[in-house]
Amino acid sequence: MTSVQDATAQGSASKPDIHTTAGKLADLRSRREAAMLPSGEAAVEKVHAKGKLTARERITALLDEGSFVELDALARHRSVNFGMADNRPFGDGVVTGYGTIDGRDICVFSQDATVFGGSLGEIYGEKIVKVMDLAIKTGRPLVGINEGAGARIQEGVVSLGLYGEIFHRNVQASGVIPQISLIMGPAAGGHVYSPALTDFVVMVDGTSQMFVTGPDVIKTVTGENVTMEELGGAHTHMEKSGVAHYVASGEQDALDYVRDLLSYLPSNNRADAPRLAPSDPIVGGIEESLTAEDLELDTLIPDSPNTPYDMHEVIRRILDDDEFLEVQEGRARNIIVGFGRVDGRSVGIVANQPTQFAGTLDIDASEKAARFVRTCDCFNVPIITLVDVPGFLPGTEQEFNGIIRRGAKLLYAYGEATVGKITVITRKAYGGAYDVMGSKHMGADVNLAWPTAQIAVMGASGAVGFVYRKQLLEAAKNGENVDALRLKLQQEYEDTLVNPYIAAERGYLDAVIPPSHTRGQIVAALRLLERKMVTLPPKKHGNIPL
Repeated sequence: MTSVQDATAQGSASKPDIHTTAGKLADLRSRREAAMLPSGEAAVEKVHAKGKLTARERITALLDEGSFVELDALARHRSVNFGMADNRPFGDGVVTGYGTIDGRDICVFSQDATVFGGSLGEIYGEKIVKVMDLAIKTGRPLVGINEGAGARIQEGVVSLGLYGEIFHRNVQASGVIPQISLIMGPAAGGHVYSPALTDFVVMVDGTSQMFVTGPDVIKTVTGENVTMEELGGAHTHMEKSGVAHYVASGEQDALDYVRDLLSYLPSNNRADAPRLAPSDPIVGGIEESLTAEDLELDTLIPDSPNTPYDMHEVIRRILDDDEFLEVQEGRARNIIVGFGRVDGRSVGIVANQPTQFAGTLDIDASEKAARFVRTCDCFNVPIITLVDVPGFLPGTEQEFNGIIRRGAKLLYAYGEATVGKITVITRKAYGGAYDVMGSKHMGADVNLAWPTAQIAVMGASGAVGFVYRKQLLEAAKNGENVDALRLKLQQEYEDTLVNPYIAAERGYLDAVIPPSHTRGQIVAALRLLERKMVTLPPKKHGNIPL
């Protein structure tokens, strides 16, 4: 039998002699190995059993191979309360550092839910603050991989203080560097507010949840029964709350989306987005450069103004290589936003979708588009607006829930944006929605329309009811065919006012073009606007109607 003294002697003998160089190196290796597996192999196996990656594996899958440089791997908490002194894993539950994506520098942190449930303590928070400061002062995008249970209760108010430090830096970094958050598991309490302050939030279907208070607390306080997925799952935050910008099918899909997203964004607000050589460049005149896809646009719009068409078909034909990275695809489907390239340049697309509510603007669509327009403006990405909008969605629900204030956000976003703005009206542009959707009056630089454009205060049916109300009532009294008269008056109204040429006569449109010329006209406009300069009145900041 081995005595206690023998066991102690054997343990001492196995430790490296730190009084020699070889011993010091061996000690460093031992510490680094411990930092790689702070909770042991069993914890890693549990993570893999759930079909998930570990915090370190997520970083490896996100970054270029071999590019990751870790910071503060040997940092440990200083808490001694509640038995914490006996449990001081290296890293303290978050991996931080920097590396590259497609050769471009980024900073990154990845929370480790196997260490104290991913809860945030003092050292954990300080590590994130440190890498955020590094990202801001070096002008690198910041990617945060989130999974954690909120504040570390054992460390008390210091955890809350570090949350505040992180939130403050999110705000300071906003509009300076791109900030992207991945939610890779449950994120609760303070863990959800930092992602909400970033530019993009990516969630994973079935495994990501975000909520301030969980199902148990809600049941205790309100008596409501709700599951974690119903309360804060990816689809909830895409379709209902609007927090999520992409719902991934799995963790690798989420990481791939972030890589793609960063390819359209500059490293910071003083840089330009990566520019690629176009596979089908326009050289010479627009007519000479027309492709079969360009010509397909000439027959895309149905003859009936009430027949829908898919605006994705327009988007696909004007972007390089048909590549479009949609943002918030599952929310407010009556408007489409996302990134693509034209002539190799990164552009943001904002487009009404006639297949959904006829492309009308409502609260969710207005806020979705406003947020995207402001994001593009932050990072010098030109905005292309494709318009087919019959107006704002009517109804008491919209009015009571604030369509005036919340719809005004889109007006504000377009009026505030100083990047190049190009607008193409494909069909309807009625009433106040005409002004909102990137009109010349709201500061658009180049405004184009197809001959199918209908620019008016309202559609023919509604207008006739107002303009010819007395004439229609008189006809009804006299026993005339009111329906026939209404159709005749509608046709007269359409022939007189519902076209693009009155707006063109007044300079509200720069040109009325064949649809097939759209891509060529956009390329020419982007080349022109590359040197756009804007002088703004001095002010601290505007007051967007939040």
